[in-house]
Amino acid sequence: MTFSTLRKKYIDWKLVLLLCGFYLLFDVVMLVKMVYMRTYMAEGGKEFDWSIFLVHNVLFDYVIVVSYMTLIAISTKRFLNKNYAWSKIISIHVVFSILIGLIIRLIFDVYSILSGKVDVANYDLRETVNAFIYVLDLNFLIYFAMVFIIYTYYYLKQIKEAEKRHSKLETQLVNTRMKMLSAQLQPHFLFNTLNSIAVLTDIDASKAKDTIADLSDFLREILYHSDSSKISLDEELRILDYYLNILRIRFSDHLNIVIDIPDHLKVKQVPALLLQPIIENSIKHGYSYDHTNLDIEVSAKEVDGKLEIIVSNNGVTLDKKHGELMKEGVGLNNISDRLKNLYGNNFYFKIKNNKTGAGVQTVIRIP
Repeated sequence: MTFSTLRKKYIDWKLVLLLCGFYLLFDVVMLVKMVYMRTYMAEGGKEFDWSIFLVHNVLFDYVIVVSYMTLIAISTKRFLNKNYAWSKIISIHVVFSILIGLIIRLIFDVYSILSGKVDVANYDLRETVNAFIYVLDLNFLIYFAMVFIIYTYYYLKQIKEAEKRHSKLETQLVNTRMKMLSAQLQPHFLFNTLNSIAVLTDIDASKAKDTIADLSDFLREILYHSDSSKISLDEELRILDYYLNILRIRFSDHLNIVIDIPDHLKVKQVPALLLQPIIENSIKHGYSYDHTNLDIEVSAKEVDGKLEIIVSNNGVTLDKKHGELMKEGVGLNNISDRLKNLYGNNFYFKIKNNKTGAGVQTVIRIP
């Protein structure tokens, strides 16, 4: 494995920049403190050399700490990949937190000796140990603060990656379920329409041919939109028109269907093949011996930023609740499932009796 590959695998430059930024902030706070102390708290004595302080105590320290913590970040990633026990990880970091102080102290001592500022013969190991012990607690806190940043960074990164995978799986699941529901729905259309054609064949062959043509166009539209979970309301109405032509021929003057939808709403997106099963349900349950002529109106309006579609009729009123109807009809239950897949709980779907006491209305409200 090449160095470039290893670098990409183990070094996350965003994390390195985050660590650099954190320690830079620490150094800025320290500099502000030193300026204040030298200005208001210094009581004379040995002259303070700012150049030595900035180079030795800030610049060298910064480079050493950031480099060291970059190595810790690489080690941490390996710890996470290998799933080490937390007791082992904490023990390792405690040792590393002590080592960083020793490393910084030794590098400073070596530099002082090489630069001639400290004579080897006069080197005092006790002074080095005392300096190390003096900042031991501070080094410990800084180290674990940066380790906390490292673990938080990797943890949040893992969460985001898990969310992306989860979102992708949900999308795949929704698409698969939509296709399954669509496959369930299309034969439902086909069987009912073919039954209508069979009846028309004995009554009027010419109308039967027209109905077959409408069915052909209708199926072509279904196939064209087979991979579309949502289409514009205008496209939905165009597809619906082929089905309505079949209904008008079959029911002749006993069925009147009115579409009342403003043009500006026709660009709104709706679930594909939404209206057909609702109208079919209105016809199926609307006719009776007392209601031989059926009027169906399809209307739409915008309510609180949502699209509200209402399909109402003047036929037989309901004697069952909405939940019971959902259990009985494949088409209606299919609509409910598709709305839930597309909008979660952010939709409204209700079948209820008209307030006038005559007929039923189906109300759908979607974003």
